[in-house]
Amino acid sequence: MSIDIVVPDLGESVTEATVARWLKATGDAVQADEPVVELETDKATLELGAPKAGVLGKIVVAEGEDVEVGALLAHLEEGDGSVTTAAPTPAPAAESSPAESSSHDDVAAPAAAKTPATQTARGGDALEPPDVKGSGEGGAIGRADLEAALGLALDQQGPAVRALLEQHGLDPARIPASGRNGRLTKGDVLAFAEAGGSDAARTQATAPTGGTRAETAARTDAAPREERVRMTRMRRTIAARLKEAQQTAAILTTFNEVDMSAVMALRKKHKEDFEKKHGVRLGFTSFFAKACVAALQAVPSVNAELDGEEIVYKHYYDLGMAVASPNGLVVPIIRDCDSRSFAQIESELARLAGRAQDGSLTNEEMAGGTFSISNGGVFGSMLSTPILNRPQSAILGLHKIEDRPVALDGEVVIRPMMYVAVSYDHRLIDGREAVTFLVAIKNAIEDPQRLLLDL
Repeated sequence: MSIDIVVPDLGESVTEATVARWLKATGDAVQADEPVVELETDKATLELGAPKAGVLGKIVVAEGEDVEVGALLAHLEEGDGSVTTAAPTPAPAAESSPAESSSHDDVAAPAAAKTPATQTARGGDALEPPDVKGSGEGGAIGRADLEAALGLALDQQGPAVRALLEQHGLDPARIPASGRNGRLTKGDVLAFAEAGGSDAARTQATAPTGGTRAETAARTDAAPREERVRMTRMRRTIAARLKEAQQTAAILTTFNEVDMSAVMALRKKHKEDFEKKHGVRLGFTSFFAKACVAALQAVPSVNAELDGEEIVYKHYYDLGMAVASPNGLVVPIIRDCDSRSFAQIESELARLAGRAQDGSLTNEEMAGGTFSISNGGVFGSMLSTPILNRPQSAILGLHKIEDRPVALDGEVVIRPMMYVAVSYDHRLIDGREAVTFLVAIKNAIEDPQRLLLDL
């Protein structure tokens, strides 16, 4: 019996996704809930598991294609995974010319591979059918088995690259690859073909730098000078929303500097006991989160947003924490920071940051938020003007802590200082309110006892 694998509900306001990567190929045995495909939405990447144990049948949607909620992705043949198939059929790829596919040359695209019996070598001689032994349950033949038998990865070339390989009769295993994850690009194939496709050409392409100017020029001409990679759905969404924020809001930034001495001393004194009791490290984030809540309560307009001709004041404090993940910038939300302890904020941040790194954040974990914090200091940034995370009206930027000379009580002393910045929507927040908000944060950090006394 065949079961349809379809795109599930992706969360509130998310109606479309992109097939990022097939984790299984046609003919592969899968267990119930075992991930078979990776879907990328505007906000997160998620793995879709098999509804039951069986063998993956026909794949309907190729990698890189957009799908809507409920769309059919593939068929699953029920069973114990012991079904043997003659040869796995990779996901279908749209027919296109090399010119039409130039923007996807180095992105893995499922290939319409020939079976071993019909595969031909560079000179056109037929290959003897290899002895393919299945490694799956019951001897089922999977993608890895066929790749091992043929000595190449079926999904390492895009359609334009495959067309060039066939046109020039080249063996992909002999060509140095410069694309992402070791994949061939059109430039790799063309350079290898123009150089005669010889072992000498391969040696030249992989030789270390140095030599005469002529030799260097020859190597440069042979190597690809550009690479085109399609933007991921998440990156396209990030770009669109940041541009929308700049075009929609009247963004202005105000700056200040904070003496971190008191917080650093407090943290140093109590961090071991804190970690021992709560099982999480005491960082600076919880101090700034608590300082932000106090400042937002003092200046409500910074925690508000515009909706048409109305101002929506939020009486809750859900703080977005900008996190750099392998898939791009994400902003998971720590809910109700006003009612959370320092330990609860640090623990939740550690959990969300971990999920961001492994790409498992859900849309719900990134939805909403009334105010955001972005810490460019972890990368060494001294000063920046953060962009609003719409529809929020303000965002706090934190930066690198650096020892600097400052004047204190008529003397020049060295203090660990941090520049802080708040960008805000001037349509809603006046300069006086923005400065008052930032000074409230400065005062709370420089005298953290104010946070304990609710001052």
